[in-house]
Amino acid sequence: MKQLTVRNVPHDLEAALDAERRRRGASLNRTVVELLRQALGLAEGVEPRENGLRRFAGTWTEEEYREFEKAIAPFEAIDEELWR
Repeated sequence: MKQLTVRNVPHDLEAALDAERRRRGASLNRTVVELLRQALGLAEGVEPRENGLRRFAGTWTEEEYREFEKAIAPFEAIDEELWR
């Protein structure tokens, strides 16, 4: 297993980690590893992190995609006169 050293830990974070360690009754190392697993969505029963945009995303049909490509085609054209 990989060992990591974290430097320049701010005092407020140090205090919060120590308080969490005491609350859990675990070592600082175990507490930090568990918190990292939870934050990265790797803990059992924890959903992976999302940015919350999934609900706004959708899928286009092939026809919708072609329609969109056709609509933006004029923006792809280069006016040679403007570049002389």
